[in-house]
Amino acid sequence: MKRAAFKGCVRYVMDKQDAKLLASDGVLLQDMDSIVRSFNIQCLVKSNIKHPVGHISLSYSPEDADKLSNKIMVTLAKEYMQEMNIKDTQYIVVRHYDNGNPHVHIVFNRIDNNGKVISDKNDRYRNEAICKKIKNKYELSFGKSKDKVKQHRLRGKDKTKYQVYNAVKDALSRSTNWDNFEKRLKENGIILSYKYKGQTNEIQGISFTIGNVTFKGSEVDRGFSYLKIDKLLDENTQNHRQSKVTEQVSNQQNNTQSSGIGIVESIIGGLDSMSIFQTHGEDPEERCFQHEMERRQKKINKNSKRPKL
Repeated sequence: MKRAAFKGCVRYVMDKQDAKLLASDGVLLQDMDSIVRSFNIQCLVKSNIKHPVGHISLSYSPEDADKLSNKIMVTLAKEYMQEMNIKDTQYIVVRHYDNGNPHVHIVFNRIDNNGKVISDKNDRYRNEAICKKIKNKYELSFGKSKDKVKQHRLRGKDKTKYQVYNAVKDALSRSTNWDNFEKRLKENGIILSYKYKGQTNEIQGISFTIGNVTFKGSEVDRGFSYLKIDKLLDENTQNHRQSKVTEQVSNQQNNTQSSGIGIVESIIGGLDSMSIFQTHGEDPEERCFQHEMERRQKKINKNSKRPKL
């Protein structure tokens, strides 16, 4: 986050219950006011910079709590700042204990010790790559999903982003094509827009707008790019069709079984009413027919034994 004034940011970080200052550089530490004054004095070199305050929270999984001593937290914070090119400048590192996630806050001056502005270009993407690098290096736990984020603690743009995330996720679970998807997003006040390649009809990307805030699909979540959502919608369509086919086959089988049982019951009922299952007495016509067949067979056998001339 980038802010305009150090006073509010430093007070927020330092005033939390049990907050502990773990590391600092280039600031006076008599009290919070002296820290704020130190930051402000250096900002005078570049008084035209509207947002000289840099504020970063490094939060870790509760699973790693036993690994994260104060010393390790400082090591990780300094390594993170070095990788993000936040160096040769004033900073404080403060640990908080107000939730279940071990975390520290870094407040730094974007006007460095040489009077140059620390660039924030592509900081969101650099941050993601560096966090992964540090987690792998120190064998720390990766978050399982956005669903575990304490969304009630979010503010501003981050809160809005998670509102979009939840709406997109819900719409995807109930849509089989882009029209369905777009309609369900509109029901939640979100406008879906497409980015096209040049003057062609080829779609390159998508974005979501809520109020006056717009997010690229991949900015909300890496799974919300155009191609990935298109693939999910196609899978939903296939699953929907398969479900319909399965339902139809099941209904046909049930109907066939019911019809079969009915037919058998009908036949048995008919046979009972005809009383043909009789085992006593003989049929005179059947007996005459059998005698005639036996006579003919004997004649054939006799003729076959005559010598040929």
